[in-house]
Amino acid sequence: MTELKTKITDASVHDFIMAFADTEQKRKDSFELLQFMQDCTGYEPKMWGGTIIGFGCYHYKSERSRQEGDWPLVGFSPRKAAISLYVYTGLPEHEHLLTNLGKFTQGKACIYVKKLADINLTELKKIMEASITFLRNKYGG
Repeated sequence: MTELKTKITDASVHDFIMAFADTEQKRKDSFELLQFMQDCTGYEPKMWGGTIIGFGCYHYKSERSRQEGDWPLVGFSPRKAAISLYVYTGLPEHEHLLTNLGKFTQGKACIYVKKLADINLTELKKIMEASITFLRNKYGG
């Protein structure tokens, strides 16, 4: 079994944002998201690998392979093209939560936003709460 590269580290979240967020707007949005996610989850932000800021943690076991590991309940990364929000389960029963979010694109279980002002934070909080509830029910914790 391959060892996961994305693990919790002791790296400074603040230093990461200052070095990695490539525009002043992205730095501003990152620090706002940092406080918002901490307030919503009650968890301190931690670096996961070299590029993800995560909040909380759960242990998963894949149903299709022998892969298992730890992953943040929610998180984000201020990537070059957009801010990646790791807040969504990608499940069909949660699609309705995206209706009033605002301007975004999405991957399977990731939401991409150009700037935080493009989305409704009240709706983002609902998405995060649904994701955390789902993960806790499925994996415990």
